[in-house]
Amino acid sequence: MNLRFPDPEQRAAIAAAAREAGVSMQEYILSAAYDRATAVEQSFLDGFKASMARSGAAFAAEPDAVDPSAEQRAAELAARRELEQPGQPGRGHAA
Repeated sequence: MNLRFPDPEQRAAIAAAAREAGVSMQEYILSAAYDRATAVEQSFLDGFKASMARSGAAFAAEPDAVDPSAEQRAAELAARRELEQPGQPGRGHAA
C-alpha cells in the first residue's frame, strides 16, 4: 500500500489518529475505508427498504388509485432530499 500524501498536514493527522487508535497507518486507513463502505451500503439498503415499502403500498392500493396522492408525492420528495443531503455516508473524504 502506497502511503504517500501530497498534504503533509493530512499525513500528520492520519498518523496521529492511527497512533491514538494503537494501529498502523495502513490498518487505520483500511479500517476507515471499510467503515465508509459499510455506511454507504447501509444507507443504500435503508433507501431500498423504504422504496420497497412505498412500492408495496402502491401495488396494494386500488387500481384506480395509481396516481400518487399529494401526501405520497411529498413523502417521496422528502425521502429524496434526505438521501441527497451533504454529509450522508459515502460523501466527502475518508480521513
